[in-house]
Amino acid sequence: MDGLIVLNYKTYDETTGDKAVALAKLCDSVSRETGAKIIVAPQFTDIYRISREVSIPVYGQHIDDIKYGGNTGSILPEAVKAAGASGCLLNHSEKRLKLAEIDAGIQKLRSMGMVSIVCTNNVAVSVAAAALGPDYVAIEPPELIGSGISVAQAKPEIVSGSVAAVKKVNPNVRVLCGAGIAKGDDVKKALDLGTEGVLLASGVIKAKDQRAVLLDLVKGLR
Repeated sequence: MDGLIVLNYKTYDETTGDKAVALAKLCDSVSRETGAKIIVAPQFTDIYRISREVSIPVYGQHIDDIKYGGNTGSILPEAVKAAGASGCLLNHSEKRLKLAEIDAGIQKLRSMGMVSIVCTNNVAVSVAAAALGPDYVAIEPPELIGSGISVAQAKPEIVSGSVAAVKKVNPNVRVLCGAGIAKGDDVKKALDLGTEGVLLASGVIKAKDQRAVLLDLVKGLR
C-alpha cells in the first residue's frame, strides 16, 4: 500500500502516558491489519515505552542543536534515538526553528541514521527546507491546523505548488500534507496532488472512535 500516515501526538491528554501507549497499539493494529504505513510521534516522555510496545516506527517531535553535556531542559538528539525513535519532526508551527537550526537538525538526524520531516507553512519555506535535503517536507498552513478543514481541500494550490517547487529543488525530497486532515477523502486528495502521505493530529486524537477514523484514513491510501 502506497502512502504514509504520520500521527503527531502533540501534548493532548489523550496522548499522554498510558493513553499514548494505547493509541500507539491501536495504530500498530491498524497497520498490521491493512498494510498501511503509520508512524506515531509521541511526547519524549513516552517514546521509550511506546517503541517497545509496537512494531510501527516511532518519531520524536523535536530535537535541539546540542551535544552531550550541560544542557538542562534541552532535547538531546542521541537521547531521542536511544529511547527508540527512528525519525523526528522539525520546525512544526508550534515549535519554529531558525533555518540554521533546521539544517543542523537534518544533518544530525542523517548522521544517526534517522528520518527527518521538516514542517513548512508555504511554498517559499518549503523550497528553502528542500534545499537542505531532509527526507520529507510537510506542508502545513498554520491557520488550518486543528480546523477540521483539510489543506488539500481548502488550499490545493499550496500543496501542488509545494510539491512542484520541492521536486525542482531536490527530487529526492518527499512531500507530506498536513493541517486539517481528518478523513480518507483528505488523504486521497493529498496523494492526488502529488504528496506521498499526510501528517495529522487532532483528527485522530480527538475522535470518539479513533479506530474508525484510522481505518477511514487508510482507505485514502493507494
